[in-house]
Amino acid sequence: MDLEEQKQFNADEILKKYDSEADKRILTGFMGRLVSAIAICFTFFQLYTSYFGVLDAHLQRAIHLSFGMCLIFLLYPTRHSWSRESVHPFDALLSIIGTAIPLYVVFTYQQLVLRAGTVTELDYVVGTVGVLLILEGCRRVVGKPMVIVAVGFILYALAGPYLPDMLSHRGVDTKDLVSHLYFTTEGVFGIPLGVSSTFIFLFILFGAYLESTGLGKFFIDIANAVAGWASGGPAKVTVLASGMMGTVSGSSVANVVGVGSFTIPMMKKLGYNKEFAGGVEAAGSTGGQIMPPVMGAAAFLMAEFMGVPYLDVVKAAAIPALLYYTGIWIAVHLEAKRKGLKGIPRNELPKMSEVFFNRGHLALPLVAILYLLIDGETPTKAALWGIIITIVASTLRKSTRMKPIQIIEGLENGAKGVLGVLVACATAGIIIGVVTKTGVGLKLAGGLIDLAGGMLLPAMFFTMITSLILGMGVPTTANYVITSTIAAPALIQMAVPVMAAHMFVFYFGIIADITPPVALAAYAASGISGGNPMKTGVVASKLAIAAFVVPYIFVFSPVLLMVNATVPEIVMAAISSIIGMWGLGVAMIGYWYADVHPLVRVVSFFAGLMLIDPGLLTDAIGVAVLIGIYLIQRAKARKQKQA
Repeated sequence: MDLEEQKQFNADEILKKYDSEADKRILTGFMGRLVSAIAICFTFFQLYTSYFGVLDAHLQRAIHLSFGMCLIFLLYPTRHSWSRESVHPFDALLSIIGTAIPLYVVFTYQQLVLRAGTVTELDYVVGTVGVLLILEGCRRVVGKPMVIVAVGFILYALAGPYLPDMLSHRGVDTKDLVSHLYFTTEGVFGIPLGVSSTFIFLFILFGAYLESTGLGKFFIDIANAVAGWASGGPAKVTVLASGMMGTVSGSSVANVVGVGSFTIPMMKKLGYNKEFAGGVEAAGSTGGQIMPPVMGAAAFLMAEFMGVPYLDVVKAAAIPALLYYTGIWIAVHLEAKRKGLKGIPRNELPKMSEVFFNRGHLALPLVAILYLLIDGETPTKAALWGIIITIVASTLRKSTRMKPIQIIEGLENGAKGVLGVLVACATAGIIIGVVTKTGVGLKLAGGLIDLAGGMLLPAMFFTMITSLILGMGVPTTANYVITSTIAAPALIQMAVPVMAAHMFVFYFGIIADITPPVALAAYAASGISGGNPMKTGVVASKLAIAAFVVPYIFVFSPVLLMVNATVPEIVMAAISSIIGMWGLGVAMIGYWYADVHPLVRVVSFFAGLMLIDPGLLTDAIGVAVLIGIYLIQRAKARKQKQA
């Protein structure tokens, strides 16, 4: 096994360790061909309905779930110790049942409509088995924490009359609960699964094809050409490449492994310590879910929940995403200056002109997606055209041309790639179903407001903590679903703009991936760097300070989300905020021409905050303070040089 194969082997092992969705069977022979055929049929169904029009909501989602459950039980074993090279008979049986149960909704659809909510004994059995299979599928693919949350909500629905007054309700009969969860579009077959069965599937398929064309190498080469020569070059390459890859990868851990396998060794070789190298990669990769134009799956849910075009979510995320990556870039630059780390010699780096000449066409699909969204196309149509353009664009150069087998494999990989999101959305539907049936969302929102004493800042703090804790155990998609139905309404009741409230919970759900003590992206990065996982998480959190600060700012000043703001206001807010990120970077790293005194770091931090908060007075104060710190640090550096 050569060095490159060994590196890939290690990367695969790390991905499986920290991302349960990646720990699937690799089947060959008849079962391998059968699974491939099912996955390809799944993709064809999604492509057909996206082009010719989706089916009735319940039917579209039921067929989508049927395909998903079939593949989940074939690809993910009941026990971790079971073989990854063959399907256990028990899993084969569950796959058949998991396929049939959602199809029951399809074949009895007219009868279910005519019965208008009345369930028969057979309906009750089918619905109960369906819910249990979804929970089991979620355990296999996503993990136990989300299952525990969903089961907790189900128990809450059944135990309503026996709970304390603040949480009590009249209770839900088991049959009524099963009927609500499985035979309406307010439970399992609700909005989350609806988004999975339309937008999300196509964008995951789009990402699968982009990766097949070698887009990742293109991004890394571009990043090297842009920043590889600068101080701390490899770390800046990591920031750029991770941000660009994040536009097509919805998983922080997968992004860490995909890009970090190349960039982390480069950073260590240059002189960055293990924890810093891993922290840079973890922070950069996690931010991909907030990077327009193709963000994480939860962004599509956000558009549906708020009833706004997806482009509005993309616009709102633009400035915060810019600040996020600017903050990491500044921290990396200051750390490189502090340690005297040089870049890579220019003669060892790819030339920008050659990179674009050889692979520039691979970026055409992303440009096309953005153009189509701005032009008013639906995300479904934009993603569909993106897939077509990806395949066509790859043929423009022989080195990137996709072979017929790669196109077929793309169909298969797209179907397999959606399974984690699919089952998470179905499980999130269970949670939403309980919320709508019991009204617990309003109770918890009211409780949050009471706990905060009716004050916005404490309410935001408690919402942040809730999002971070949930993010330790459930994927971003489910985290957003839960917090958007429980915590976001509390903020909205306190006069926070709807977009700002939803973005607030969205952000903190994402950065849970780098927030200790459970920071999966940081743990994955430490697996590559060999550093301490906890220290890596702390470094990543410091680098991603913008993600902890900016959400508070845009709640108070929605101009950062381009909400009710003029173009000059947006431009001024962006410029002042970027300058403010320099202040935060100095505070986090503790260096600016010379080491910064702890008290000056504190002052720099607050000066940065004042600049990020839009307003002429705060901007003027922030700039004045930073100029003062600059003069002090320059004088200190000259004195040290003369000594």
